[in-house]
Amino acid sequence: MKILGTGVDIVEKCRIKAALKKKLFINRIFSLSEISKAKKFKDKLSYYSKRFAAKEALSKSIATGFRDNLNFKDISIVNDKLGKPSFIVNKKIKDIVKKKFNVSSINFFLSMSDEKKYSIAYVILQKK
Repeated sequence: MKILGTGVDIVEKCRIKAALKKKLFINRIFSLSEISKAKKFKDKLSYYSKRFAAKEALSKSIATGFRDNLNFKDISIVNDKLGKPSFIVNKKIKDIVKKKFNVSSINFFLSMSDEKKYSIAYVILQKK
C-alpha cells in the first residue's frame, strides 16, 4: 500500500468560538449529521474545532485544498463505537482522488486532538 498524500491542520479554538456564534458558519461548514451529533457533546467548541481542522487536513492530503468544487460540507466525520474518527468518503471525493492520483481504491486515516487553545488533525491518504 502506497501513501498518496498527507495533510495536517491546526486551528486556534478562539477563532472557531467566534465563528460558532454565527449560525451561517455551522450550516456552511458542517454536515447535518455532524450538527445533529454535536448536540450530544457538552464541549461543542472542541467538537467543532477538531472537525474543522480535519476537513482542512483532508483537503491538503488530496493536494487540492478547497478547489475543484470541493466544499467543507462534502467532508463528513463520524466516530465508531470506540470513538475512532473517520471520514465518510463520498463520490465527489473519490472522483477528485481518482482524477488527481489515477487510483480508485483508497483509505483515509484520521487523527484529531485538542488542548486548551488549539485543535489539530492529521490525515493520511493511502492507496489500497
